[in-house]
Amino acid sequence: MRAIVYTQTGGPDVLSLVQRPLPEPGPGEVRVKLVFAAVNPTDYKTRRGTAPGEPTPFPEVVPGQDGAGLVDATGAGVSGREPGSRVWVWEAGWGRASGTAAEYVVLPEAHVVPLPDGVGFELGASVGIPALTAHRCLTVHESGPERLGPGSLRERTVLVAGGAGAVGNAAIQLAVWAGARVITTVSSPEKADLARRAGAHHVVNYRRDDAAGALARLAPAGVDLVVEVSPATNAALDATVLAPDGVVAVYANNGGDEVSLPVRAHMVGNIRYQFVLVYTVPARAKENAIAAVNAAMAAGALRVGVEAGLPLHHFPLAEATAAHSAVEEAIVGKVLLDIGAG
Repeated sequence: MRAIVYTQTGGPDVLSLVQRPLPEPGPGEVRVKLVFAAVNPTDYKTRRGTAPGEPTPFPEVVPGQDGAGLVDATGAGVSGREPGSRVWVWEAGWGRASGTAAEYVVLPEAHVVPLPDGVGFELGASVGIPALTAHRCLTVHESGPERLGPGSLRERTVLVAGGAGAVGNAAIQLAVWAGARVITTVSSPEKADLARRAGAHHVVNYRRDDAAGALARLAPAGVDLVVEVSPATNAALDATVLAPDGVVAVYANNGGDEVSLPVRAHMVGNIRYQFVLVYTVPARAKENAIAAVNAAMAAGALRVGVEAGLPLHHFPLAEATAAHSAVEEAIVGKVLLDIGAG
């Protein structure tokens, strides 16, 4: 089979297209013939490491966490994953040598999820890490639901920082589906349009508008939950707009790796910061997220494409270097590798 691999850390140029043996599924495992694979920021950050030329954890690494395709074969003890069935996969490359930038991937059964009827492979390949991250961020409030569903965030106000990104887009769509009032911040009119297409009720352009003033007018009682992509940059703003007992769910460190917080103000408001890395959240949280994401896709509440605020950018598998470069350069939208016909 064809696969993209790298053997040392570095820029996109360390990626190469090779032929590898077809992997065989063991007990409890499923082999998936991939149609599309996503490229996430995790992929290039892991590939880069802390410096060029570092050794990799495996002799060859196939990058990629997310994808969608058809079940090709199963190992002993697998049920509900019949050959030919349509599935999406998640967290394929975390702690494993072989991710989704290949024609086939073998994964534990729990990482291979049946696609709901009517849901396309593009959407299935796009959800994975971004949507599971968004779900975790939206469910960390101590009085909130463990699993999202229609009405589960009713009467809540959610602020999504960076609503045009993949996680931001998923957070908007999932929060709207769950009944929240959703406000988002963006950096341009083009991104504002995408956030509105995702379903955001209010959009604030923080480069053009007085973000604190706009948010105070939109949410005079404060916001209950912030889905935060840039904590170092937005800490002061978040402190001014949070309602009592509010939560900042931090899933990235865009803009800096250290945060300075006014202690007294956060104490008075009983404010909580929850840091989120989807790969290491509790298993129960992942199970809830997978169930909710599947339900949202089945309901048509979670979508991709320009009309849903998340443009898709397709690259052939052989052009994985260009695909990684696009993500690293912060292209707006979702990057997919086209691998096989569905």
